[in-house]
Amino acid sequence: MNRLLFKQVDNSPLIVFRVLFGLLIALEAWGAIATGWVRRTLIEPQFTFNFIGFDFLQPLPGAGMYVYFGLMGLFGIFVMLGFKYRFSVIAYTLLWTSVYLMQKTSYNNHYYLLILLLIFMCIVPAHRYFSLDAKSNPSLKSISMPNWVVLLIIGQMWIVYTYASLAKLYPDWLDGTFAELLMSGKAHYWLIGDLLQEKWVHVSITYVGILFDLLVVPLLLWKRTRVVMFWISVFFHLFNSIVFQIGIFPYMSLALTVFFFPKEYINRKFLNFKAFYSHSEIEVPRLAPYFKGFLLIWFSIQLLLPVRHHFIEGNVFWTEEGHRMSWRMMLRSKGGSASFQIKNLNTGQTEYVNLSDYLTTKQRRTLLKPDGIWQFTQKLKKEYAAKEIPVEIYARIKVGLNGRTPDYIVDPKLDLTSIEWNYYTHNDWILPLAE
Repeated sequence: MNRLLFKQVDNSPLIVFRVLFGLLIALEAWGAIATGWVRRTLIEPQFTFNFIGFDFLQPLPGAGMYVYFGLMGLFGIFVMLGFKYRFSVIAYTLLWTSVYLMQKTSYNNHYYLLILLLIFMCIVPAHRYFSLDAKSNPSLKSISMPNWVVLLIIGQMWIVYTYASLAKLYPDWLDGTFAELLMSGKAHYWLIGDLLQEKWVHVSITYVGILFDLLVVPLLLWKRTRVVMFWISVFFHLFNSIVFQIGIFPYMSLALTVFFFPKEYINRKFLNFKAFYSHSEIEVPRLAPYFKGFLLIWFSIQLLLPVRHHFIEGNVFWTEEGHRMSWRMMLRSKGGSASFQIKNLNTGQTEYVNLSDYLTTKQRRTLLKPDGIWQFTQKLKKEYAAKEIPVEIYARIKVGLNGRTPDYIVDPKLDLTSIEWNYYTHNDWILPLAE
């Protein structure tokens, strides 16, 4: 085990990845400002649907979130340059994780993946060559790294891709229903819009998606298929970037391939001015037993978290319980309608809530999900409690899953002020999906 984890290997892949990673996270932060994401998601809304239990994380007032993301981008550049590296990457990690927990309206599994990659970059020695830190402090400079760096990132990405593939093995994906729904929203695209509506494209997306996610890591690891798989990855991720417009993550995935190529190759192609390390000494750190425990806990969580929905009653596509942080990416589409009615218990009068007074258009889609229903109810309940007005709250919310006829997700006669949110097991006030 010590040889496997602590054998020293050339660090060229890590150094190259640090430069690419820093640039990409800077572009992610500054791009969020430039594209209006920060404005739409964190400034315009009256409140955000934060992760339950993290209500204390709220957007900064005024233009504060622009400064927040501008600072994140600066930290990204510092990571790229290897300047005050450890402080910069930890700061970006804390800022990004806070934004992730602050809102769910624009939830994306890729945002969670970035948190994991940031934690990885916090603990690896990525600043020990070709960095301003190493230039100002030559004692930091090193051309090697422990082998666990490579094992950790490959193991993590193998888990991500494998679970993403397995999650697609359900009827609406396998029969092409979801692919057709997904592409129907892209019909307006210039040049490729009509092509994306072709049946053979839907079939290709369906089965190439399953096979790519399942095979990409093992085929990148195998010398005979590595180059071919790399160019397939380039096409796959560029297609995702163009069609789905998911930010930096297709490019982050391509940047991660540096860990799959021979270290000599990466050194020769990108850092030919750097000496290549080939001695393979084993340097066991004093805290090795604790680090092994960390790896055991880390991978146990990564293996168990994505399957927790199997232990929760109900269809995860409908209830959303166990959906997040489980690599269930682009698997379902929901449409529907929502209205809330408030009964004043003092007067007996009822009134309908004007949702546009509280929520942006995009935020209203969150009301099609049970946790969003509960959170919005809590906001209304607190608002009336502050006025010392006892109320009952009812909702007529119909949801259509993957093009099905919309059906009630909560009982319209249920007083929502009486329900509680259970984050770890099934919430029995959610009506079951009609078969």
